[in-house]
Amino acid sequence: MFVGGVIHFTLIDFPGRIACTVFTVGCTFRCPFCYNKDLVLGNVSGTDVNAFFQWLESRKGKIEGVVVTGGEPTIQKDLPAFLERIKGMGFDTKLDTNGADPAMLKKLLELDLLDYVAMDVKAPFDAEKFSRVTGVKERVEDVMKKVAESVDILLESGIPYEFRTTVVPTLHGEEEIRGMGEIIRGARLWALQGFRPEQNLIDPKMKSVKPYPPKVMQRFADIAREYVARVELRGV
Repeated sequence: MFVGGVIHFTLIDFPGRIACTVFTVGCTFRCPFCYNKDLVLGNVSGTDVNAFFQWLESRKGKIEGVVVTGGEPTIQKDLPAFLERIKGMGFDTKLDTNGADPAMLKKLLELDLLDYVAMDVKAPFDAEKFSRVTGVKERVEDVMKKVAESVDILLESGIPYEFRTTVVPTLHGEEEIRGMGEIIRGARLWALQGFRPEQNLIDPKMKSVKPYPPKVMQRFADIAREYVARVELRGV
């Protein structure tokens, strides 16, 4: 398990839980607006996993859950064993994923290793748009099919979940919101997140892109409510 870092305390990453957050290294996407560049590209030295579990043992009774995020956690082949060990210690687990590995997602759910899943919805299922947003250049149609399969798995899973979209000017507008809404129609929760022009983005040119103002994000939220049960605006 290639862990790139740990946030030891969070009240916002795991709904309803006091938690810590584990960041895995590597990702199948290259979203230009991603601010975890070093994790995605593997430019980190890594964290001692045994030391993490020793620390986690000391947190029993103080935190309730562990968020596993990235990068993209599902590319880690020993993710099931990692989550099983966390669950065995009595902690709840949350997975953040881009949905590109439905087989791993299905396996984790079948093994009852997840208490909450947050899945990113990056773009409508249009090959050109999807490629532009995710940085995927090859077998784009196949990747979109896998993401669609993950959406269906979550919708039918019976566990708490949410879909998330970082709304980026130059990449997302009303048409894209509607296209993504069709993908997750009937979902319980869709979080629209404001874009943050951080300093360490995959594409440095994105730093010059100004986030949408709250009024525009609210309009997008109103559109999103036509497709899902609940919409949240975050970072706006």
